[in-house]
Amino acid sequence: MIVVVNLDLGNMGSIMNMLRKIGAAACLSSRLQDVEAADKLILPGVGAFDNAVSNLKELEIMPVLDRKVLRDQTPILGICLGAQLMTKKSEEGRLPGLGWIDGRTARFDFGSNPRRLKVPHMGWNEIIPGKKSKLLCSLADEGEKSKFYFVHSYHLVCDNPRDVLATAHYGYEFVAAFARDNIYGVQFHPEKSHKFGMRLLKNFAEL
Repeated sequence: MIVVVNLDLGNMGSIMNMLRKIGAAACLSSRLQDVEAADKLILPGVGAFDNAVSNLKELEIMPVLDRKVLRDQTPILGICLGAQLMTKKSEEGRLPGLGWIDGRTARFDFGSNPRRLKVPHMGWNEIIPGKKSKLLCSLADEGEKSKFYFVHSYHLVCDNPRDVLATAHYGYEFVAAFARDNIYGVQFHPEKSHKFGMRLLKNFAEL
């Protein structure tokens, strides 16, 4: 059973719909007993970093997540804000993140360039895999580019290059996905990315 952790932040329904489409057994819950029993976890989120951290604390779910992810090695996928929560901190807020990934979350900064791009970065963008992973297996047909839907003002920064699973380009190269052991995070929204997102979530369900 995949448990989508319910932080009451945005895109939960879309994720559940996509999981139903691929035939994955899943439930949306923040109950400790459901999280404890999960075979896999998805940590989604849309909104502000500190608000999401506060929600995790109020639910008293952080120790359980730490135990499942770090001790039990339960596969977990962070989506957008959910992936950012896995870093140590964010320029958006003051509260510390979960710290499962050596890295941080930074706001897009194009300096004083008068032609700097608009923030947030919004729309379809190609991702460029940086290493092999079952999560990204068979996303596109031969000769086709893997494109995903992004909506974000802040992006992932990995201190360890070996954690970078894929990058994308918006003004400059940024981390679009990371992977370390059982921990996966994507900056884009697979639940809004049609066949590419469906394939990625199916890959995660089949890990």
